Amino acid sequence: MPSFSEHDLVYEDGSKTLHYLSAGPDNGDLMIFMHGWPGIGKTWHDQLTEFSKRGFKVVAPDMPGYGGSTARKVATDYAQEQITKAMLALLKHLGYNQAIWVAHDWGCGTLWTLARTHPEVFKGACGMTVPYGVLELGLEEALKHVDRNVYPEDQYKYGQWSYQAYYEQNFEKATEWFDKDPRGFLRAAFTKGNPAAVGKPAPMSRAVEDGGWMGGIERPIPASAIPDEYACIDKETFEELVAAMEKTGFWPGDAWYINHKANRAYNLENTKNDARLKFPVLFIEAKYDTVCETVNSTLATPMKELCEDLTYVSIAAGHFVPVEKHEEVNQAMAEWLEAKVRG
Repeated sequence: MPSFSEHDLVYEDGSKTLHYLSAGPDNGDLMIFMHGWPGIGKTWHDQLTEFSKRGFKVVAPDMPGYGGSTARKVATDYAQEQITKAMLALLKHLGYNQAIWVAHDWGCGTLWTLARTHPEVFKGACGMTVPYGVLELGLEEALKHVDRNVYPEDQYKYGQWSYQAYYEQNFEKATEWFDKDPRGFLRAAFTKGNPAAVGKPAPMSRAVEDGGWMGGIERPIPASAIPDEYACIDKETFEELVAAMEKTGFWPGDAWYINHKANRAYNLENTKNDARLKFPVLFIEAKYDTVCETVNSTLATPMKELCEDLTYVSIAAGHFVPVEKHEEVNQAMAEWLEAKVRG
C-alpha cells in the first residue's frame, strides 16, 4: 500500500484539529474525499492511489469525530453547519478556491450540504450511496421516500431508517453497544453486498422495536464469527480503522445522527440557486445496498430533478462500494472526470 503524507490542520481559533492524508502533485486539480460512518481518511486509499497517479492532488481527512481529528463529546460539533466549516477551512488551507468533492455515506451529508449552501467551491461532486436532496434535510425527509411495499407502515414505522430514529431515542445505549466490541461490529459492517437481500427489509429496519441493532442482542457478534471471504476491506486498512474507532469510541461518529433538525434548518435557510446544482455531478449507486436503496425507491428522485448535469452509475455491490468494488468505482470516476470535469 503506498504511503501518503499526513497533516494536521488547526482551525476554529485553535480549538479543533482536522487530520488528513495527502498525495499527488501540488498543482494538480484538487480532489477531497469525505468518508462516512464509520471511517477514516485511509478507507479511501484505493482512490487516493489511483487519482494521485492520474495527476490530481488528493486529500482525505479523518472527518470530525474520527481518527486523528478532534473527537469531543459535544453533539453540536457534528451538525453539518460545523462539519462544512471544517471542510471550507481545509480548502482554504490547501490554497484552492474549488475542488472536486467526493463522498460516501454520511460524507454525502456534508457533500450535499456544501453543494446546496456553497456551490461556488465545486468543480464537480461525486456522491456514493446517498443521493442529493434527502439526508442533508434530515430524517423527516428520508422518511418520505420509504418504499411502503417493502416496509408496511404498521410493521415498519421508520422503514429502513429505524436505526436512525433509535439513535435519537436511545443515544447513550446505542453508542455503548458499538463500544462493547468495535472490532466485531466493524467486521460485520464491512462485508460484501448480498444480491439476495434486495427487495427485502434491511437488517436495521426494526432497531426501535428490537431495542438495538442485530435484533437487540447484548453486544456485536464477534469478528471470529464472520469468515474472511465475506470481508470487503483489506486487512491493513481494517486494522487502522479498528484502532481509530477504539481510540475515539463511537460517541462522536454516532452524534452525526442526532443533528437532523439542525441540519434541515441550516440547509433550508442557506440554500442557493433554488437547490439546483449546475456543476457536474456523478452519483454511484450500490445496487445491493438495502438501507440507501435507490434501485426501486424514490430516494434518488430529488437528485435527478435538481442536478443539471448528472451522471448516474450503478455498481453491483453493498453499501461500502468504494472499498468493495474500488476498481469499478475508480473507472466510473475516471471516465466522468475526463468527460465532464477536467475540460
